[in-house]
Parts: sequence; C-alpha cells; structure tokens
Amino acid sequence: MASRPIFLALAQPDHLVSEILFSFPWSPGFSASQKKKNVIALHDAARSNGLFPVLEVSTKSEDLLGQRLSAFNLKIKTAQGEMTIESAFQGSKVFSGGGPYTDIYSFDSRSAKKDERLKNSGQLIGFNFFGQRWPLEPKTAFYDWLYLTALRPHKEFLRRLYIYQGFSDIEFNPERSINCQARTCALLVSLLKMDALDDALTSQQRFISVIRNDSYKQPHSNRPMQQLLIDD
Repeated sequence: MASRPIFLALAQPDHLVSEILFSFPWSPGFSASQKKKNVIALHDAARSNGLFPVLEVSTKSEDLLGQRLSAFNLKIKTAQGEMTIESAFQGSKVFSGGGPYTDIYSFDSRSAKKDERLKNSGQLIGFNFFGQRWPLEPKTAFYDWLYLTALRPHKEFLRRLYIYQGFSDIEFNPERSINCQARTCALLVSLLKMDALDDALTSQQRFISVIRNDSYKQPHSNRPMQQLLIDD
C-alpha cells in the first residue's frame, strides 16, 4: 500500500488549497504502465470516497491537458527565451556552495533535474531568477509563481479545469518533496474562481501575501524540509 495526496481548489481567500491523503495498492516498477496503474488506483480510492473526477497533472496522465500542465512540459516565456518550468526552477536554485546555475535554463527538463551540481553544492538557501531573489519561505512561493506566471496567458482556456474536483501527481511523494504541480494547479483554479490571478501576479510582494497561508498550511510541508527541496 502507498499513500498520496489529492489537492482540492477551495477558492477561499484564507484557504486556497486543501490536501487529502488516500491509501491505495501500489504497483512497483518504473515503467509507464506501472505508473499508470498507480494513477488509476489512486483515482479509484478517491472515487470510492466521493471525489470525482480527478485530473492527473503529470507526464503520466491519460489526459492530454494533464500532460501539458506538467512542469516538465509547461514553458515560461522570458526576455531570454522560453524554458520549461522544471528547468527554470532547477536553474534558479542557490546553494551555500554555488548557484544559480543558469545554463540549466537551456536544458530539457530531465537533464535539468539530474544535474549533479544540484546535489553537490551544499544546502539550498534560496532562488535567483534573472536577478529576482526568492526566499525559501513561504515554502512553495517561487515554484507557484513560475507555474502560475506561465499559465496566466491561458487563463480563459484553463477555466475548463473547473470540472475537476481534485488534482493528483503520482510522481509526488510528500515524504521527500514540497513542491507539487498538482497542488499548484489546484491553486490556479482557486485563484481563477476568485478572479484573483492577475492581482496575485502584480508583484512578488503581492504574490507572497496571497499564497503565504497556503504555502505554510499544507500538511506535508509543516516540517522543515529545505534540504529535500534539492530533489524537487
């Protein structure tokens, strides 16, 4: 058995995202077929508890929209060109012994995540994205900002996400990581329903004030895990 969270968009200013943990039979293995079995098992567990439909937000999703919303595929536009959210996130990490390693911006997502410098540069101390510095607290702020900034131009199209009661990411293990694309997708839906996305993205300070409570509130991130962010 395994346990994984599903994230719900609450659209409440003081609580934007809720997290529910479900247990289900785990199919071991690294093949795509095994991971899809786990997605189905997780969604079946949610359905048996009245939560349906659920969108898997990852490259393992059966839904094309879920695949496109994966941080491995989703791209953010910058003055220096496009890059995936994953490459932007990894390339912006600042460690006690080095970084940011901005050449990672040009890498594909898998290569970006596996770059050895991210494991050998000491403790993670923050982020620097083209000169804009982001702290480790609130825990999910920088990742959320990257993801939502990339999706902002498509906000009208993304209102179709309203049909989903929850969002999952089978690759996300709350014992090892903090940032999760499915959680941020639920955050997006909450802000869209509140017509608050544009306001939240007006400045870094405003964004942090909007998401601060939820960035701290997630059950899986209530304990110190900065060092584990290296694996995100």
